[in-house]
Amino acid sequence: MKASGFDWDTGNWPKCGKHGVSREARMRVLGKTRAGRYVFLVFMPRTVQGRKLIRPISARYMHKKEIDHYESSSSQKDATPSE
Repeated sequence: MKASGFDWDTGNWPKCGKHGVSREARMRVLGKTRAGRYVFLVFMPRTVQGRKLIRPISARYMHKKEIDHYESSSSQKDATPSE
């Protein structure tokens, strides 16, 4: 399922806000470092003084199960014929 945002209401937003949850769009990316370690990163794109920056929210190495899923998804995309 793909979603285009959240439907916050007066009941749930204050509860989430007190825990530091933001309404700002957050992006996530999966990949490998130059050293070959698999990484999961959550970030927010920012513009500060006209400069486009990435604000990291969370970064961690992936667990074996996540790596297996990432690899199987990547190999399926590579096997898909392009037009």
